[in-house]
Amino acid sequence: MLESWKDYCPYCGERIELLIDPSLAGEPYFEDCEVCCRPMRVSVSDGDAPLGADSWAQAIEELPASASDSGLQVQLQREDEV
Repeated sequence: MLESWKDYCPYCGERIELLIDPSLAGEPYFEDCEVCCRPMRVSVSDGDAPLGADSWAQAIEELPASASDSGLQVQLQREDEV
């Protein structure tokens, strides 16, 4: 089941919503920003294995209730930082 995740694009800084598949935990993939269309690396963790640094947007706002309840962690990175 897909879960909604709200974060900020690491390029343009606009608020975006991603549909995250928890079964992809541990396997990064690329998704384009819905605003600026630049590719972002999306890393998903089930909460058991830390992602390292948290997404910079998580410091700005609390995690959505659905994401914190499921234990998912999501990190967005610019493609040129990978």
